[in-house]
Amino acid sequence: MNEPSAAPTVERVDARHRYEISVDGRRAGFTQYRDRGDQRVFFHTEIDEAFAGQGLASRLVRQAIADIEETGKRIVAVCPYWAKYLTKHGEFADLVDPVTPDVLRWLEGQLG
Repeated sequence: MNEPSAAPTVERVDARHRYEISVDGRRAGFTQYRDRGDQRVFFHTEIDEAFAGQGLASRLVRQAIADIEETGKRIVAVCPYWAKYLTKHGEFADLVDPVTPDVLRWLEGQLG
């Protein structure tokens, strides 16, 4: 397993509707969202193959959750990675709203 040489950093990039994780100044991955009122709907998470196996996806999600806690938003986990992470980490259950057909229709309209 490869270890990152510097501590990864996570940044929310509102203009692109995503959180990005970087290692040594290189973007290693991202998770995409759209805001629906007080909900942040996560629909895709991706880590570059060159950075696989370093635990970056979970770090990215943890940092996004910390940001969400500060902003008072709710989480809707359409993304399978998010859904799996939140199932394993029940301590965040109070921040999570269910994925409903209404949310999925809305997201489809947002993404075109």
